[in-house]
Amino acid sequence: MNKGDLIPDLLGYDAEGNAVERSRFEGTPLIIYFYPKDNTPGCTAEACSIRDDESALRALGYEIIGISRDSAASHRRFAEKYGLGFLLLSDPEAEVNRSFGVWRKKKMAGREYMGTVRTTFVTDAAHRVVHVVEKVDTKHAGAQLLALTGGKE
Repeated sequence: MNKGDLIPDLLGYDAEGNAVERSRFEGTPLIIYFYPKDNTPGCTAEACSIRDDESALRALGYEIIGISRDSAASHRRFAEKYGLGFLLLSDPEAEVNRSFGVWRKKKMAGREYMGTVRTTFVTDAAHRVVHVVEKVDTKHAGAQLLALTGGKE
């Protein structure tokens, strides 16, 4: 997914297992961040940083959506534990990861495997990508997004 691309319609699955589509957010710019796993250090830092700047991002008109392969139950516990007020969607089969191009070969400890590459997409109100953040600063993700979207730095 590159700047100027229209995001795919399917964004993931909510807590009840229902498909969530981009049309649900018609006319609203989106911040969609893909992360590997609930309750891991980097993913928790990223989520909490976005949470800390959530009101400023919402004041700019953005809806915030986090997507990982974790289950709805895992998302619910993660959101409750850290007071996350934005939508977390499940992508158990990595179909949304694939459609956004973030399901890629990764390497760790000499082992290769397929996984989610931490990436954030910012769209306009028509859901065309205006920013792609591939080098996410997990501890300062909220500030990084505010700098991109015209908020504070």
